[in-house]
Amino acid sequence: MKKIIILIIGVHFCISCNKKKRHTNELLDPMQIVRDSLTTELEDIYAQGLTNGFGVAIVNEKGTLYSNGFGWADKANHIAYTENTIQHIASISKTFIGLALMKAHELGKLKLDDPINKYLLFDVSNPNYPNEKITIQHLTTHTSTIVDTKHYMENAWIIAPNQDLSNVYENYPYQRLNPSTTEISMERFLKDILTVKGKYYDKENGFLKNKPGGKFEYSNIGATLAALIIEKSTGIPFNEFTKKYILQPLEMNATGWALEDIDISKHSRLYYDLNIPLPFYTAITYPDGMLISSSNDMAKYLTELIKGYSGNGTLLNKKNYKALFTPYLSEDNFDTRNEQNPYNDEYNTGIFMGFSAKGYIGHTGGDAGVVSFMFFDKETKTGRYLIRNTNSDDEKGPGQFYDIWKKLGEYTFKLN
Repeated sequence: MKKIIILIIGVHFCISCNKKKRHTNELLDPMQIVRDSLTTELEDIYAQGLTNGFGVAIVNEKGTLYSNGFGWADKANHIAYTENTIQHIASISKTFIGLALMKAHELGKLKLDDPINKYLLFDVSNPNYPNEKITIQHLTTHTSTIVDTKHYMENAWIIAPNQDLSNVYENYPYQRLNPSTTEISMERFLKDILTVKGKYYDKENGFLKNKPGGKFEYSNIGATLAALIIEKSTGIPFNEFTKKYILQPLEMNATGWALEDIDISKHSRLYYDLNIPLPFYTAITYPDGMLISSSNDMAKYLTELIKGYSGNGTLLNKKNYKALFTPYLSEDNFDTRNEQNPYNDEYNTGIFMGFSAKGYIGHTGGDAGVVSFMFFDKETKTGRYLIRNTNSDDEKGPGQFYDIWKKLGEYTFKLN
């Protein structure tokens, strides 16, 4: 009994010491109290049970203010989703095409008003206006008139080889996931889509009935074509170019464009719903949406974008960062524009940089098992990043996603 009493006293003493230590730390770092509070509130939102896992980050021009992960990266194997968990970020990847284009421009390899056919080994033109040149700038602002047809949706995505497919859902309804035996090169796929004799050429539906430069039409094919032009103008594969000029300088060491480039043990599973995983997959048009990254690494990237917008970036000079973040379109380029949604990234566009009507700059993303947001506020110079690994098809899923996003916004003010 004496030993038990001594043990109890000892434990109580240790707890008291720990409490005092935590109290001292809180006094020294009041922001930790705020971070802990945010963590608790995000854990409460996760507990609604509408997603398997998600990652977040909050940044300012000086660096990361908060980065964390919640839930499961692999539900069946009880692997937690953390700030170091990686998954592909969907169309936020296009902002890397924009940054890479401006780097190629800075290196003297291309000009934005160059016709795209100057760099391609095949000719691309709108059959409705065959004599009107499509320029690189048209690609970057989604005014090239190139349309994503069903052939893109049905053939671009590839199931990664050498994986167990026995308990995954392969028949994703919105974008077909194809066997690895169907994979071809990015250049060949684009040629098949965009040239008259191409396997997937669609004269009627593949191009708008407008002149190039006239109307906004979001185009994944156009974005991928811009990445191919970077390859042709620099002589460097797109993945290697972005690694050299973006990923390595920012020390985004967990990030890459292919499963072979990253630590697969840190890769989250993606889910069709809460209980059904999807296979690991990639895309022939990988630059348009397949960058694999973590919340920690994306925080570094978002910080650099804020620095660049503020004139203090490290990847481009001030002139090229200004060009990257210039909104190029007007009301005439749109049939309709959503002025009410503060995170509508298609209100205006820079060089693959979306602008909302409410002053936010960034991009959204959506893919099989992926929903992602990345924006910064040009006035406060703060930014947020959010990604989840589970589809949100029902009305509750998007609601939870926005609840998380709004909570990050609330705490951005407190942490900045």
